[in-house]
Amino acid sequence: MKFDNFMILEFPSKSCNEAFARSAVACFAAQMDPTLEELGDIRTAVSEAVTNCIVHAYPDALGVVTVRCRILKDNVLDIVVKDKGIGIADMEQARRPMFTTGGADRSGMGFTIMESFMTFFEVNSEPGKGTTVHMRRKLQRRQ
Repeated sequence: MKFDNFMILEFPSKSCNEAFARSAVACFAAQMDPTLEELGDIRTAVSEAVTNCIVHAYPDALGVVTVRCRILKDNVLDIVVKDKGIGIADMEQARRPMFTTGGADRSGMGFTIMESFMTFFEVNSEPGKGTTVHMRRKLQRRQ
């Protein structure tokens, strides 16, 4: 698929890098002239995806999180967040709202939030090999 621009970030699964990732993606997306609402939705979805990597993919050690963004035709922002962590054994259960393996302080709404803010949302995972979250958001063209 052809794209107009792209970026790739790679960072350790430290919680301090969640804010960095969402800000970097928002800065990259800014060249598409999104509305403030669209930018907020993008930041939230990226925050949820990266937090999942930090909390769930690497629960006992640091690992690597990769974020790739591309600007596709028709004003579409394409985002992939990937880890090589423990993976998800039961995707159907993991996608269910309110389900979490992260303990009482987690809401279990990450996938639901990501999906609600994006035009396209897909999760692929294999136990022991990691998880890939692929999201797209078609942005409005402002007049």
